[in-house]
Parts: sequence; structure tokens; C-alpha cells
Amino acid sequence: MSVCKRRDERLEASDLVGCRYRCLQRRRFPEIPPLETSLQRRVRREAGLAEVFRLLPSSATSGRKRGNFLRIDLDPQAELAEFETLEAIASGADLITNAVFGGADWVVTVDVLVRGADGDYLPVMVSNHRVARPDPHAQMLAIATSRLGIGEPLQVAAALRHHTVDGYRLCLAVRGLAEVGVDTQVGAVIGQDRNRAYLVDVSRYAAAAERALASPPPAAPRRVKECASCRFWVVCEPELRAVDDISLFLSGDRADAYRRRGITTTQQLIDASLGEISRIATAWRAGIPVLRRQERTTAPRFDVEIDIDVEAYLDLGAYLWGTYDGGDYLPFVIWEGLGGRAEAQNFADFWAWLMARRDAARRHGQTFGAFCYASSGENHWLLSSARRFHGMVPGVPDEQQVRAFIASDQWIDMFKVARTQLIGPGGLGLKQLAPASGFHWAEKDFAGEDSLHAYLIASTSQAAEAEAARGQLLSYNGDDCRATAAVRYWLRRGAASAPVLG
Repeated sequence: MSVCKRRDERLEASDLVGCRYRCLQRRRFPEIPPLETSLQRRVRREAGLAEVFRLLPSSATSGRKRGNFLRIDLDPQAELAEFETLEAIASGADLITNAVFGGADWVVTVDVLVRGADGDYLPVMVSNHRVARPDPHAQMLAIATSRLGIGEPLQVAAALRHHTVDGYRLCLAVRGLAEVGVDTQVGAVIGQDRNRAYLVDVSRYAAAAERALASPPPAAPRRVKECASCRFWVVCEPELRAVDDISLFLSGDRADAYRRRGITTTQQLIDASLGEISRIATAWRAGIPVLRRQERTTAPRFDVEIDIDVEAYLDLGAYLWGTYDGGDYLPFVIWEGLGGRAEAQNFADFWAWLMARRDAARRHGQTFGAFCYASSGENHWLLSSARRFHGMVPGVPDEQQVRAFIASDQWIDMFKVARTQLIGPGGLGLKQLAPASGFHWAEKDFAGEDSLHAYLIASTSQAAEAEAARGQLLSYNGDDCRATAAVRYWLRRGAASAPVLG
């Protein structure tokens, strides 16, 4: 295992996904510190790792290994981490945590190595993704985290969810194991359910991983989705602006068709007079956030209107259902107990309140409408909550009741309403559209990553710190509800502050 570069000069699996230019920037600007969002992700990952490591066996009292059981916990940041990994493998350890393998241009930390009966090692990665979903029509192998090294995998009714970076990490782990002759083409991933490791055929990722490793880094930056949370954006953005790169307007691969025509700058796109896209580019250049597609805009109107926004922690559960009736914000919230009776009862309370408002409107001869913005999240958690909790506590609807509500004209996605009438040169997300209507959040610069970190604090920290985080989350969620209402009112008034697309 020859190594000729420092660890920070070699590629990790995350470097092979998304922006490759950041690898060059990391070497050019090592003094630029990580962003707060990156540090927050690191804290969540470390919390997940710690939970998994607590679940791993330290001895064997049952299963295929009895009594004679060796677990070695390594320090992945140690100067000789790769050598110590080889020594741990040579010792025949049943479990090795924080193993490190590396080649001339790559390096990988393997969260857990599990020795098989034949002496080969199964690499196990811990991920904050949801790596599999229950599926009665699918089968895959899984093993309880607490049985790794002492038990055997069992068939479970679940389907794998594809996450490229997890697959690439396993590919690099298998490559490292192959160099010492203890590899297998099978790996495992522990996702948001820390109690179960799902087995994965690593060969499905191998060809793509090899291509990614062999691909040279780009010679210049290009704006992609990840730029919003990248520490090197402060140096990449000036480079892009200096050449008026078209990715500033059309990020990622959205500009590829124009690049093939020789259009590489936003000004060239404007000058090409290609119809709507050139007019939108002109508005973007002028700093206009929203345009109207038509002279008159509108939005559905009901006698009783409720705005709803859900907050969830990863894919573990929904802890907050926020509601706003035009006057009062009412949150249905728990700060612990995701996945169990506490979450079930909270959802039941929210659903009962919502249905009571709907039924009261009907009794009084009033129309009723419930609104959200970009309904995929709310729909997912409505359906998931019904599937998981129906029958656990009284008041949780069954899945068919929820599906009937989602399909009704009483459940309205304001994003769908807005995009038929508006164009956003920078997108039509709620954070782009609500300010155009005159609404602003009390918690400025507080977004998805911040809410995840705040929930971790709100649910695990000491009283004062937890209360502050809870206040932030309630303020943020309440303003999301109020922002949805603000967009609706603005559309009804004609959205006059947005110019008409010429």
C-alpha cells in the first residue's frame, strides 16, 4: 500500500461526487475554515457514529463467536492510522472501528470492519442517509448492529436506496481490503436507523467509482448546488463573475445545451435573443427576483384557511406540525421520542385539530382550505405517520384517509399555484418568493441545515441551550407558515411588485 501524498492531498469518496473543483481549492486555500453548516453536519455524523459504536458488541456471549472476541477501536486521525489498520487485520480482530486505507491518490476511513468466518472483512459505513425502506415486495440481507461480528445476516423485506457517496466509500474500502487479500464484493451501510446494517453488492458502484477516480479535476469552477454550502465559494464566485460564467445564472448542467452552442456567459445568452430564457436572464442580470407570466395573478380563496409546515429530523420522524389560521400560530411539537408513541400522539393531536377546524367550517356552511408550500415533505410525513402509527394511539388516521385528504381540493400546494403564474430567475422557493411579497423571517439566514442542528440541540442539550434552540425552531416554522399565507395574499392582490415577463 504505497502512499506518496498527505491525507489532505488525497481524494475521499465525497470528493468524487458533485463539484470536483473543490479538491483543487482545498490545496490552494487550506487556510479557509469550514462553514458553520459543515461543522454542524460533522457534529450530526459524530453523534451517529457514537450511537453505532455504543451498539456494537465488545464481547461475544452467543452466536457464532463465543468468549474469544477481539474488538479494536482505532484513531482515524493518527499519523500511522493506515499501518495500525493493517496490524489490527493481522491480529484477526473480529471488529475494527475507524480503519483507514489509502492509495497514492485516495484515502478512506471505514467505520467498521467485520471479520467473517473465512477471514475476509466486511466493510460497514455509517451514513446519515436513509439507506433502505420497508418494502413487502423486496428482499435484502441485513444484520442488527448489535450482532455485527457475532451473528449472521437475515432476509428482510426492504429495498435499498441509492446514495452514490455511500457506494463510493464502500468501493474504496473494498479496494483497500483487496490490497491485503481480505476483500469481498459485499459491504454494508447503517443509515438513520442505527440498529440495522443493510448488506450491499459493492460491484454495482465499482465501474462508476473507477471512472470518478480516473477523471481529472476541472480547470475552472462552475456553480453547482453544493456551492451554497461550500467554504470555497468566497473564492470561486469572484472567479466566475470575472468571466460572467453562465453557471451563475444556470447552475449545474442546466447550461450545457447553451455551452454546446458556444454560449458560455450570461451576456451572450442575453444577446442571443433566444426568447423566454434570454428575457429571464435579462431580469436576473437586473436583480429582479420574480416575474409574472400574465397580467393578473390569483390564488384559491376559502372562508377558513390554514397554513401548514412540517419539521422533521432527517428521516427519523416529524417533530413539529406548525399551523397558522391567519391570526394565531399553533405548533404541535415534541422534542424527543421520534418513531414512538410520543410522535404518534403528536400527529394524532395535529390531525384531530385540523379535522375539527374542517368539520366546524362545514357545519357553519363555510369553505375550508389547508395550504403548504412544496407539498412533497408534508405529503411524505402525512402518509408516513399514518402508516407507522395508525392503531398505535387513538386518533391517528389510516393511510386511505390521508390519501383522500391529500387528493382533495382542500389541500393546496402554493408552489404549484405560484409556478403556473410566476417565473423566478433564481428559483421559486419560499425563501425567494416570500420576500418579493414583502414578508421576511425573524430568524434570518436560518435554513434546512440550521434547523437540523437546532433540533439536535433542542432534543439533547441542557435546559437553557435547548430552550433557545426550541425558540428558534418555533419562530422559523411559524414564519414558514406565515410566509405561505403572505404569498397567497400577494397573488390575490395581483403580485404587482413583480414585472410582467416581456
